[in-house]
Amino acid sequence: MIRVEAPAKLNFSLRVGSVERSGFHPLDSLVQTINWQDELAAQWWEDDILEITGAEDLAGGSAELPTGTDNLIWKAAEAFWQSQSDVRRKPMRVRLNKQIPTAAGLAGGSADAAATLVALAGLTRRSIDHGGVPAIGSDVPFALLGGTARMEGYGEQLTPVPPLSDFSLVVAVPPVTLSTPAVYREWDRLGGPAGPAIKGRSVPPSLRGHDLVNDLYRAAISLAPELVEHRDHLGSIWGREVAMSGSGPSLFGFFGDLDEAQEAAAATSGMRAVRAVDPVSHGARVTWDESDYTDTVR
Repeated sequence: MIRVEAPAKLNFSLRVGSVERSGFHPLDSLVQTINWQDELAAQWWEDDILEITGAEDLAGGSAELPTGTDNLIWKAAEAFWQSQSDVRRKPMRVRLNKQIPTAAGLAGGSADAAATLVALAGLTRRSIDHGGVPAIGSDVPFALLGGTARMEGYGEQLTPVPPLSDFSLVVAVPPVTLSTPAVYREWDRLGGPAGPAIKGRSVPPSLRGHDLVNDLYRAAISLAPELVEHRDHLGSIWGREVAMSGSGPSLFGFFGDLDEAQEAAAATSGMRAVRAVDPVSHGARVTWDESDYTDTVR
C-alpha cells in the first residue's frame, strides 16, 4: 500500500486569453499549493474500486461524488497505464479521504488525479510520463509540481518561482457552486472582461511585483451575484481586500502569519468551508510507502 497527499491550489492571479480553435483559453497565472489536502491510499486489488470518505458538506450539501470512470482518478490511472505499454495493467483499490471542497476553484479533482499518478509510479516503481499529463486536466501538471509557479498555455507550461513564506492565508468557500466550463462561457459572452486588481497593503511584500488580477471574477459574479456580497462581507471581517481563486467561488485574503489567519478564520461564519493555511513547496507526494512491498508489475 502507498499513501499520497494531494494539496489544493490557489490562483494568486489569473489572466485569460480569448478562446482558441482548440476550444481552450490560454492562461497566464501565478499559482500556489497550500496545506489543505486530500489523502489517497492505493493498493493492488481484485477489481478497480474507489472508496471516498470525508466528502460530507464539501459539495454544497451533497456528498455524492462520482466513483466510476468519470472520476479524474480513473482517467489518471488510464493515462498512466497507456504510458506503460510494456507492463501488465493491474486493478487497484483507492481510498480517498476528501478534504478539499469540491466545485470550489481549488483544483481538488486535479490534485487527486496527480496523487493517483504518484501512487501508481510508486507501486510499479516506474516514472510518470509527463507528456500525457495535460490531457488528464489542465491543472494536473501543476498538481504534480506544486510550490509556487507561473502557469501559461493551457496549464502545461510551468515556470517555478522561488518559494513564498512571508504570509499565511484564509481561504473561504461560500455556499455557491460554480461550473468551470460555465464560467468560461460566461466570460466569452461578456466579451472577455479584465478582473479587479488586489493592491496595496493587502498584498504581502513578496507578491507586490506581481499583477494580482483574476479575469474570471466578473463572469463568476454574473452567474452568481451573491458572490459579491460574500466577498464584501469577508473584506469587512478580515479588514483587507479579498481575491477569488480560479473560476470560483473560493475567496481568500493574505495575513501576516498563521496565528493572525487562524483568528480571522475563527471569526468567519456562513461559509461552506473556511481554513487558515500556509503555502507549501510541493505537489502530490508520497507520505507512506510499505517498504517491503515487492509485487512488481510485469
